[in-house]
Amino acid sequence: MIDLKTEQEVEIMRTGGKILAEVLDEVLKNVKAGVSELELDQLAEKLILKKGGEPGFKKVDGYKHTICISTNDVVVHGIPTDYKLKVGDVVGIDCGVYYKGFHTDMAETLRVSTQNSKLKTQNYDKIDRFLATGEKAMWEGIKAAKLGNRIGDISKAIQKIIEGQGYSVVRSLIGHGVGRSLHEDPEVPGFLDEPILKTPLLKIGMTIAVEVIYNMGKSDVIYSNKDGWTIKSKDGSLSGLFERTIAITDKGMIVLTQGQ
Repeated sequence: MIDLKTEQEVEIMRTGGKILAEVLDEVLKNVKAGVSELELDQLAEKLILKKGGEPGFKKVDGYKHTICISTNDVVVHGIPTDYKLKVGDVVGIDCGVYYKGFHTDMAETLRVSTQNSKLKTQNYDKIDRFLATGEKAMWEGIKAAKLGNRIGDISKAIQKIIEGQGYSVVRSLIGHGVGRSLHEDPEVPGFLDEPILKTPLLKIGMTIAVEVIYNMGKSDVIYSNKDGWTIKSKDGSLSGLFERTIAITDKGMIVLTQGQ
């Protein structure tokens, strides 16, 4: 059952989303060679608490961290470790904030770079294109989230861009509703496997996390490290993750996870 939010509840989520966007922006600025995944996790928690929110992911049963970090072939749910980032690593950071009873969710992927332009290679250009495609797919999916459209319109927009560039949408991991719980109805796939008219109609009060989860290689994934959380691409290819929380309102779609 889809939980429709009131205008006041959407405004609470907008405030929580602003906290999340500002925190993730600061964490991303600290994604540098020599910084450990755990240091980024600790920074995110410190910033969220300082701004008056709570780490949303810590409210998930059994999860003890503020972020999930996906380095290179990790797709999602990577547990932060003492691994120190290296130049060339592709790092996805997924983070959530819980504020006054409501969750917001957001993710971004980037490459650990250097000021030394001489290290640019053809492979780096390939990675740049991979990441730019994922971000574009997310925004096109968000643009499709308007009254009169359906969840399937979002899915179709994402799939068209990802697969159009020769990449694979991960089929077993999808976007979702978000609000009182971190994961709510409806499911928001990054692919279309049924007629659009059979997918949920977008209505005023819906709050959803539009999420692009994709691999440079094939879409198959596996659990790794025996930790019960970390999911990697089965073929070892790079993976990317982009996500924003949005709301459908009588004034149109608004992105809740954005700063000033």
